[in-house]
Order: sequence, then C-alpha cells, then structure tokens
Amino acid sequence: MNAPHVPKVAGIQPALPAPAHNPDASPAQPPAESGSPVAATPDVRPVEHLAAVQDRLAGWISDLTTLHELTERLARTETLDSALHELLRAGAALVGARRGMIVLEPADGQGPDTTVGLGLGPADLGTIETIPRSSASYGRILDGLPPEGGARPGQLDEVAHPDLRNEPDLDPRHREVAARLGYAASYAVPLATEAAGRLGAAVWLYDEPTEPVERQRHLIGLYTRYATEQLARHLELTRARATADTLRDELLPSRLPRVGGVRLAVRHRTGPQGGGDWYDALPLPEGALGLAVGGVSGSGPSAVAAMGRLRASLRAYAVMEGEDPVAVLSDLELLLRLTEPARSATALFIHCEQRTLLMAGAGHCPPLIVGDRRTEFVETSLSAPLGMLSCWEAPSVEFEAAPGETLLLYSDGLLHRTGEPMDRAFARLHAAAASVPRSVRDDPDAVADHVLRTVLPDGRDTADGPEDVVLLAVHFEDPGAAAR
Repeated sequence: MNAPHVPKVAGIQPALPAPAHNPDASPAQPPAESGSPVAATPDVRPVEHLAAVQDRLAGWISDLTTLHELTERLARTETLDSALHELLRAGAALVGARRGMIVLEPADGQGPDTTVGLGLGPADLGTIETIPRSSASYGRILDGLPPEGGARPGQLDEVAHPDLRNEPDLDPRHREVAARLGYAASYAVPLATEAAGRLGAAVWLYDEPTEPVERQRHLIGLYTRYATEQLARHLELTRARATADTLRDELLPSRLPRVGGVRLAVRHRTGPQGGGDWYDALPLPEGALGLAVGGVSGSGPSAVAAMGRLRASLRAYAVMEGEDPVAVLSDLELLLRLTEPARSATALFIHCEQRTLLMAGAGHCPPLIVGDRRTEFVETSLSAPLGMLSCWEAPSVEFEAAPGETLLLYSDGLLHRTGEPMDRAFARLHAAAASVPRSVRDDPDAVADHVLRTVLPDGRDTADGPEDVVLLAVHFEDPGAAAR
C-alpha cells in the first residue's frame, strides 16, 4: 500500500517526503478497508515549507530585478559627476534613506577630490565638513580607522550610527550638526576596488533613528561593488581628459597680445575627445599683428599633437614672411604634405597692420565683420584644405576695417554644434552677430559671449559636444569714440 504524495507546486519537488501514515488523524475517521486506498489526511507542513521557499525565491527575483535596473542606469552615465549622483540616488533607494553624500578622495592622491550631495545643498555639505574627521563616518572610512563600537561580521568597513542623539562617546560637534540639519542616523560604506584602491565613501542620512536591515546591507554591498568599478572607469577617463586639456591649453596662447588700436577676446570650447581646432595671435615686425584660426582632421591626442606642430610651424612662417599670407600657407601646405601626408587641415591667416587686413584661407570658414553700418562675411578666395592638393596656392584678399568694427574668426565646430545644415548655420551666425546690442559693441568679450550664447543657446555653448569651438573677436578701436 502506497502513501499519498503532496502535489508539486510551481514545478518544485517537495523538500520533505510524505509520511507513510497520518498519526494526527481523527479517531472518528474510519479505518481503510483491506484492498482500498489509504484515506489518511496529508500533512500540511511540506506545503507551508514550499510556500516559504516560493516567497524567498520571489524576494530574490525582485532584488535581482532591482539591482539589474539600477546597474543599467549607472552604466548609461557618461561622466564622473553623473555617475556619483546616480550612485547616491540608487543607494538611497536601497537603504531606505532620503538624503546622502559622496566624498570622492582617491587614495593615490591624484584627484579629483569632490563632494556631492543628495538632498543637501552646498551650505549643508559645508556644515557636515566641520565635523572632526576622526568622528565623521566618511572620515573614518577614508582614513582607515576602525568603526566606532566595533564592526559587524563581514562588514568591517561600514560605519553605522543608528541613533546619533543618544549614541555615547559621540563627538559633540557631530551631534550638533546632526541636530541642525535634522538627521538622526547615518550609514556609510567605502567605495573601493582591488585595482584602484579606495576611491571615497558614501554616506546616507535618516530622519529618524534606524539602520539598514541585513537584506538592505547585502543589496547595497552588491550594488556598490559594481558601482565603484564604474566610478574607477569614469575616474580614469576624467584624468585622461584633464591631461589632454592641459596639453592642449599649453599648446595654445597663454594670453592674447596687446597691440595699439586693437583689442582681442577668445572663447574656446573643447569636445570630449579633444579635437585639433586652434587659434593664434602674435605680434609681428613693424607693429603688425598676425591672426590665425584653423583645425586639423581627426580627434584625440594625435590630433592635439598635430595641432601643436601645425601652430608652431605657422608661427615661424608668420614671423619670417607674415606680410604675405599666401606664402605662409604655402609653406604650411608643403610641410604638412611632407611630414603628415595622411592628414589634412584648414587654416586662415591674416596679416593686420592698423586696420588694413591681408588674408588668405585654406578651406576655412570666412570671417565675419560686425559694425554699426554693416554685418557681413568677408569672402576669401575659394581653396581646398591644406594637404588635399599636390600644390596649394590661392590669391590673398585685402580688406579695410572701419573704426569701431569687430572681426570674428571662428572654427567650423561653431557651425556644426548648431545641428543645422551649413547654410542655415551661417545664417544663424550672421543673425547673432547682427543682434549684438550697440551698447556692448566696443567690448570684444561681450561681443564674443553674445554671439556664442545666441548661436548655441540652452547651454550648448558650455556643454561637451562632438566638435571643438573657437571664436576669436578682434575689435578695432575708434579713437573718436572716447572723445565723444
């Protein structure tokens, strides 16, 4: 005679075997007759056990789904700052906090060091930083101090303050700051990887005395383990960009020259990969001024290096024969073709003597003159970029600027960042220059700012873009303006 079996639930085999008989059967139950099936009532304990297993599996699936969604959001971040804010937001959701902060302080000392907050303003963060470092939870983590009151098993680096108001031996300043900002508990974890070491610490703040339960601690541990790897990648990229920016800035003029009758202003925005757009302004013999803008093909460190070589070469040619812009660009073309045959470049060079401008362009955008009586493009002779022809030469163009006018030299990145076709981008630039208020037309800095904000509105003039932007404003002073 076979004992009955508990049915399978959701495809899971019962963990406990069904008993051969039912000792809890009621005495009133009639015994089974010989040859008939067993009529015992099945034990309900295996069913309850299976229900508990199902609940636990459902909880695991829910936790994995949540972690997957949060790590997907973190993976889509593009900058170190956005990754820090996403880590704060996700961590607060996992540990059940409303506010928090991350102190980024890489152990190798190479920076960048920064502090970002969630639900905390700059003044709040500054107030928290007045807590003695040895008492602040993030300070203990960054300095490698043991947690106050001992550590939990397996969580040697976490620092939990479940009740700051009543915690003994707490620094008085710590308790004072917590009361002022209105938080009663905190929970901090380190941000570290095996390769990069300790990067910083994340702290979440609670409005009431509490601390994360074991499940929340487990989830935040899994999440921060992945998040710190992502932060390390962003940190490496940020440092590489900073190095490239420093290199590029060193290859460009550290300051613009001061020449009688002319005032200069420049705006330079760099793409995330670092392009090869450049500008220059240098004094020439006999009180003349050399002006140049240009760009090399490609992006990244190789383009930056090529830009530096090209600019240095143009400077040398300008000093030797700057009064002949065609000769300057012809020499530059020959150098580029012989030393870097796989690369092309655009360039515009202007020899400026008082208000007389002699210019030559190689595939570069025409300059724009802005004044009270006119706003128009100064057409240079049509020519291919440097490196595109076996022999480059185009006639120069002479132009006379009026007192009080401003000449705008720019890179094609200014036009490309608009996202519009080139004809509409040129029209947008022209309209922006024409709309410069008369009250600021004598200030090249104000003119450059107005044009840049108008052509690239909504913060696109400062945000990272795929193209470099160069805008050089050359203002020719009106001697009679001061007298009037």
